[in-house]
Amino acid sequence: MSEKSIIEWTQKDVTRWLSETGHKKFVDSFLDQEIDGKVLLTLKEDDLKLISKNLQTIGDMKRLYINIKQLQRDNMAVLFELGYIDIFPPSNFYSHHKHEMPSSGTNNEGSIEHEFYSASVSEDGHASHLPPEIWKAFISLAYLFIVTWITAFVMVIVHDRVPDMKKYPPLPDIFLDNVPHIPWAFDMCEVTGTILFAIWLIVLIFHKYRFILLRRFFALSGTVFLLRCVTMLITSLSVPGAHLQCQPRKVPEDWTNSAYVELYNKIAMAYVIWRGAGMSIQGVRTCGDYMFSGHTVALTMLNFFITEYTPRQLYFLHTFTWMLNMFGIFFILAAHEHYSIDVFVAFYITSRLFLYYHTLANNQALMQRDSNRTRIWFPLFSFFESSVDGIVPNEYESPSLIIFNLACTGKDIWNLVRSSICFRKSWRNLNGRVKNSTKKEH
Repeated sequence: MSEKSIIEWTQKDVTRWLSETGHKKFVDSFLDQEIDGKVLLTLKEDDLKLISKNLQTIGDMKRLYINIKQLQRDNMAVLFELGYIDIFPPSNFYSHHKHEMPSSGTNNEGSIEHEFYSASVSEDGHASHLPPEIWKAFISLAYLFIVTWITAFVMVIVHDRVPDMKKYPPLPDIFLDNVPHIPWAFDMCEVTGTILFAIWLIVLIFHKYRFILLRRFFALSGTVFLLRCVTMLITSLSVPGAHLQCQPRKVPEDWTNSAYVELYNKIAMAYVIWRGAGMSIQGVRTCGDYMFSGHTVALTMLNFFITEYTPRQLYFLHTFTWMLNMFGIFFILAAHEHYSIDVFVAFYITSRLFLYYHTLANNQALMQRDSNRTRIWFPLFSFFESSVDGIVPNEYESPSLIIFNLACTGKDIWNLVRSSICFRKSWRNLNGRVKNSTKKEH
């Protein structure tokens, strides 16, 4: 079929489609009824009965109807644009499952809305199509890798711009002014973060849809930290605690001759920060990166992902992760490493972004209602969630199944490598034969 959108199909395009799909018997009937692309996409089984005029068998009509349903499944966004599917399932869909709710008089059981939702969305809203798309997980990992390097480089820049502690004392803060400094608190914050990260790794290992979780985690984390680069680069706040020894690096006097050396030094320092993940227990100490708290972002992101992708019955685990999240935030403030506003803004932005992302992902009809605007304002979301049509269920795999899948994957990779090696050998032999034949001719 042509590359035109189905709503641009003319009657000739429709008849060509009928011929290609083996339904030539219906060509004359469709021409008489002036069926174009839009009409074809909105046909129901009752319409086919009227169009056929009892000239075709039930088998012919059913086979044609199956092909039309496949068209509808492949063009969901077009159906939304045409107004034939609402954002929310019609009431008769629920009445089909819950008899206490009355059925709507405007929509019958054969309507397009009912057929679409009953086939593509489960009763509890879980997705029906969840391909792993491992390549998207690697793209999101590359995105996070780039963002972390940018973050490390920006941290070096803001460290050199930190205000003089003698000239700019710490700003007034309700929490910091009333809670004494605890020297070991910041290390305890990073310990709580390490525990949360270990729990998240366990969830990823056993979760059935681990690659979807991975790309969501990488994409959201990268986006929040990229926003953090902007906020801490725009405005430099004074050091929050007098105990912090924050001194800008000495810049060489002859800037012109040492520009490349200075850039190399900044990249080297950025590598140290990146390698240590910005953690003090890894020997990383920086100043100036206050608005907003990266430690709070990491704690909150890990907590929300663990609670979202573990069963609701694990109340103890969810309570434990929330306690780690809150205690980690308390330790940040008790160490006087960040202002209270830094922590509050970090928690708010991280939690809101997580909730907004998952609200859109779990209700794909909201995105498909205005897909063009979604692609403009949420490009990462549109790309990573294009194949997910509902809530990702919390299903887990046993260790034996994981090992079996790894073995199968390794076997497939080995077969691919071996076939590529054999192909290269055969290609070289073929080239050698061609060269020998040309030499003999000459």
